[in-house]
Amino acid sequence: MDPFNEEGIKMYFFENRLKTFDGWPFDKDCACTPENMARAGFVHTPSDNSPDVATCFFCLKELEGWEPEDDPEKEHKSHSPSCHFIALKKRVEELTTEEFLKLQKEKEKFLVTKTGKEAIALFERAAKQKREEILRMAMGEE
Repeated sequence: MDPFNEEGIKMYFFENRLKTFDGWPFDKDCACTPENMARAGFVHTPSDNSPDVATCFFCLKELEGWEPEDDPEKEHKSHSPSCHFIALKKRVEELTTEEFLKLQKEKEKFLVTKTGKEAIALFERAAKQKREEILRMAMGEE
């Protein structure tokens, strides 16, 4: 896990987030235009059955089921109130090096937390499966 990899750092910049919204289902006359989505920190992360999935590059909050009138900034703040990126009071380009490093540290905390939760969920599924196998063996049901 390299906290300063180029791919992760480039998403701090609006233009790079905006480029991800190719094929975004909402455009003109909507509150959730690609520009507003990117401004709110989102990148477009569609799946085969969900073309409107967007994920905050910073806090990793994933939202889908967007409606044309949804305000990306308000939605982001309501679903992820602890996101430091959406709470920024100035543009990334105006941050001091120290401010940027503190921000990046917070971003890494989100990543570690998400990775840890995924690992725990994987372990719990495997443990449940193993428990069922042991119970079947104990009852002679192989």
